Parts: sequence; C-alpha cells; structure tokens
Amino acid sequence: MTLDNPWSKTWTFFNGNWHEGNIPIMGPRTHAAWLCSVVFDGARAFEGSTPDLELHCARVNDSAKKLYLKPRISVDTWVGLAHEGISRFDQETALYIRPMYWAEKEGPWVQAHDPESTRWCLSVYEAPLRTPKGFSITRSPYRRPMFENMPVDAKAGCLYPNNARALFEAHSRGYDNAIVCDMLGNVAELATSNVFMAKEGIVLTPVANGTFLAGITRQRVIGLLRESGVTVIEKTLTYEDFENADEIFSTGNYSKVVPVTRIGERSLPFGPLYTKARELYWEFAHSGSVALK
Repeated sequence: MTLDNPWSKTWTFFNGNWHEGNIPIMGPRTHAAWLCSVVFDGARAFEGSTPDLELHCARVNDSAKKLYLKPRISVDTWVGLAHEGISRFDQETALYIRPMYWAEKEGPWVQAHDPESTRWCLSVYEAPLRTPKGFSITRSPYRRPMFENMPVDAKAGCLYPNNARALFEAHSRGYDNAIVCDMLGNVAELATSNVFMAKEGIVLTPVANGTFLAGITRQRVIGLLRESGVTVIEKTLTYEDFENADEIFSTGNYSKVVPVTRIGERSLPFGPLYTKARELYWEFAHSGSVALK
C-alpha cells in the first residue's frame, strides 16, 4: 500500500542501528499497539539550536517509570543519539526529536504489561515550525481527566485520543483548537498545548493542578517573562476569564510560542506580551548554552 502523503524524511534508531524511513517497530501483538503502554517525549531542533533537549530526554525516562516501564537509556545517551540523528539532516532543517518507550509483551493479567519487555527507539524527522499567524479557539465539551483515572503525570500515548476528539469537535464548528477544562470546569490547557492569557499588563496561566502536564516550554516561558520583569501568575482560571482577556497565546514543544487571534466570535491582536514571550524564547533558544554540538 502506498500512502498518498509520504512521511517526511525520517531517521530512527532502533535495535542498535539507524534506519531511514517510517520503519515498522510494533507488530499486532505488541502490547503498546493494542493496549497503549507507550510513553514518548518531543524535543526540537531548529535554526541551529536544540532548546531544553536534556529536559525532554529526562522527562521521557520519568514518564516510563510512571507507567511501570523500565527506562533503559540514560539522559546522556538519549542526547547523544539525538545529535547523531540531527547530523543526518541539513543544519537549518526544522526537526522533531521523539524518544519513546513501550512494552512489547503482556503480563500474566494481559492488560498489565511485562516491564521486562520494555523496548525503545528514537526518531528524528522533518517537521517545519508553524508560522505564528494566529489561530481560533472555542470551549471544548470534553474534559481533562484526573490523576485517579488517567496517568496525567506522564507523557503517555493513552491521553492523546481525548485531545484528538476535542480537536475534531472544534474543527466541526469552524475553530482551529479548543480550550479543554478540568473535571471542575476550570481551564486546564488547549487540546494541543498549554495556554496563557494577558490582562492589564499581567500574564496568567492555569495553575498546574494535576490534570495536565505543565510543559517544559511553558515553564521556560514563565521563567523568561519573570526574569524580564513581567508579572506571571499561575492560578485557577475560567473560560470566561479567557473570553475577557486582552491577549491569549499558547506554548508547546511542537510550535513553541504562538498567538491566539480569535476566541469564540471575538478577535484578538498580536499583543505586546505574546510578542515579548516569543522574542524572549527565541533569544533563549539561540543562546550558546543550547547551540547544536
């Protein structure tokens, strides 16, 4: 079978070697393929930088432990393999770096996997950064789960179908993305990334309450803004707070810092605090401490 839209250029380190293309690594009986015992993380390489690569590699190991997988690879080894993969592309190509762990075999109770069967790979592939032209959002009817019923403290594959249905539902109403609330009705994040708003010169973002991952890029942007003198408050926020915001923007590893230009039927500007956050992040990303080796 031939895909109508072939995969972008991809290199994957698996079973001790680099392989080109979208190679098969899971069979139909692989536990992760039918019962979703998979964790991953995502880092970026773009414009000669790899911001926070070590933190993303550390987080995939932490996520593995939380899903009872056995992290086989040290952070230093992940980082070294990532740079090997990056070297297989033109230096200016925007790349996504995805380390993964999963369980190959089921345990005696089937649903619970065998931790000793943990496998891993690292994929590096072409993934252009989205142009920050802005996007529209609405409120999703779906909710983020709590720690008691889903592993929201890990970057786990089983969480993402809920994000996908929030996107499909928003798209059906003509929006690009959606604010997803927690089980109490307070804003958690967007379907694809963390979310910020600005009001009267202050930046606000939902407090990490255990229903969503407080992302690495989110934490970085909070720190950069505070260091620059901007007040950033993490607190409980409602959808109505965002409806009345002066500006809204999102942070996430895939697109970094991008603006929201419409919530519901209300248009929003490329505001000064969004602009500052993006400029600060790009300055950080291109500092000497994160330059490609």
